Amino acid sequence: MTAGGGDWTGGRLVWTAVALGGAAGACLRYVVDRAVQARHESVFPWGTLTVNAAGSALLGAVTGAAWAGAAGPGAVALLGTGLCGALTTYSTFSYETLRLAERGRARAALANAVLTPAVALGSLWAGLALVRYLAG
Repeated sequence: MTAGGGDWTGGRLVWTAVALGGAAGACLRYVVDRAVQARHESVFPWGTLTVNAAGSALLGAVTGAAWAGAAGPGAVALLGTGLCGALTTYSTFSYETLRLAERGRARAALANAVLTPAVALGSLWAGLALVRYLAG
């Protein structure tokens, strides 16, 4: 039990936090992806790259906060597993890379295959480093 009386070891509170965060993350992914992609007349999936970068940065920040003791299991379930898990999308990244390759856009497919993981890892590190810096 936590100080607030809730059980964060896998019970209903965790499921609820993950579900709420996931619902928000999925909606946010759709809105951000469409908004970003609408601004680019390009076959490159800029929207997916954007949500993966943003979600990875947020996950880095949540992880840093948890390591610093500033975010408890409820926040990690809601924001990390739920929101970030639904905001980021490995399956869409994979599909879009394959679709680019199948449509003869080999350079764009290769760029996506290299750029997305690099940007996501860099964003995660930046979010983690920022919180570590702020936490002192």
